[in-house]
Amino acid sequence: MKKTVTVRGLTIGEGAPKICVPMVGETLQQLKEEAEHLKTLNVDIIEWRVDFFEHVENILKVENALVEIRTIMADIPLIFTFRSAGEGGEREISTEYYFKLNKVIAGTRLVDIIDVELFHNEQDVKTLIKLAHEHGVFVILSNHDFDKTPPKEEIVSRLRKAQELGGDLPKIAVMPKSPADVLILLDATNTMNEQYADRPIVTMSMAGKGVISRLAGEVFGSALTFGAARNVSAPGQVDVTELRRVLNLIHSNL
Repeated sequence: MKKTVTVRGLTIGEGAPKICVPMVGETLQQLKEEAEHLKTLNVDIIEWRVDFFEHVENILKVENALVEIRTIMADIPLIFTFRSAGEGGEREISTEYYFKLNKVIAGTRLVDIIDVELFHNEQDVKTLIKLAHEHGVFVILSNHDFDKTPPKEEIVSRLRKAQELGGDLPKIAVMPKSPADVLILLDATNTMNEQYADRPIVTMSMAGKGVISRLAGEVFGSALTFGAARNVSAPGQVDVTELRRVLNLIHSNL
């Protein structure tokens, strides 16, 4: 029996993939407007991509913004993500600050999940995961390749490593150069899900070619998909209303 991840009454890892939509506001006012707008849509989870925030390097301002965002969102589950430039994010910060920021935010208990990038020092990652769990916060342990699609074995290996290190939601996103690359990602997802995963996994092939991976996750074993409202945070994200319609169509026929 695989574990699931339940946040604010939402269970990831059962039924149709859950829909997550990013907030990418640069200012507090933009973030508040985004949060108000997203609250009106049929989304399951909201991700704050804090690397877009103009004051991300001031922890107190990040905390204050988080309090306002949480107040608006009420009981919608929230993921906190600083995506580094090397993995497709908006900016780079020091490794020391990256871990400090995530530890402080996990400690506020105002977020439900933090996203931690896999390719950091293993002990630092384990320590952060342990601290997050002590505060009742789950962890997406993620990896993003915006240049290519690694071989199937490598994709499975990274997902297995994320699981072994204690990530509650192992995640990988890769860039396809061809339709065959999309099949590699889907095959790796299926293999991981059927042979190794003891918890929900999250996978996607990005850009236009990879859109099918954002729609058909339930078939192959991906438990979470990322849609778009006004702004996208990665290439290939589908409008949330269209995405919900297709997910429901697939789910009802399985």
